[in-house]
Amino acid sequence: MKDGLLTDRQMEVLRYRKQGLTQQQIADIISTSKANVCTIEKSAMENIRRAKETLEFLYTLDATNLCTIPSGTDLFEVPSIVFREAEKINVKVKYDTISLINRLRESKSQCCKARQVCEDIIVYITDQGEIYFG
Repeated sequence: MKDGLLTDRQMEVLRYRKQGLTQQQIADIISTSKANVCTIEKSAMENIRRAKETLEFLYTLDATNLCTIPSGTDLFEVPSIVFREAEKINVKVKYDTISLINRLRESKSQCCKARQVCEDIIVYITDQGEIYFG
């Protein structure tokens, strides 16, 4: 990845981790310490987190703040909240109920535990009905 946010070493470590290798196994392969592999992996994950936040900001630039899903809300209640709020501003949501729940879980997995939202989530919508979660 030329001019990317991850170094070659970070990508190498992440590839090995995706294959299921432990940090010690990776350290042995790349001839370094387990502590160094841990540091490399942690830095890579931080770079990825910052990149996601940047993209989230970019996507929401042209979007309207639709509503906030409060912590404690059942995931299956989220679509009706979103659909109701979108209807108030005359925008048709691009997703059906299941797709909307899946989209939320994928983009804010750290905010969803079992069937509950565990922290407030801001919902944005574009004029085309695209939904983003902040």
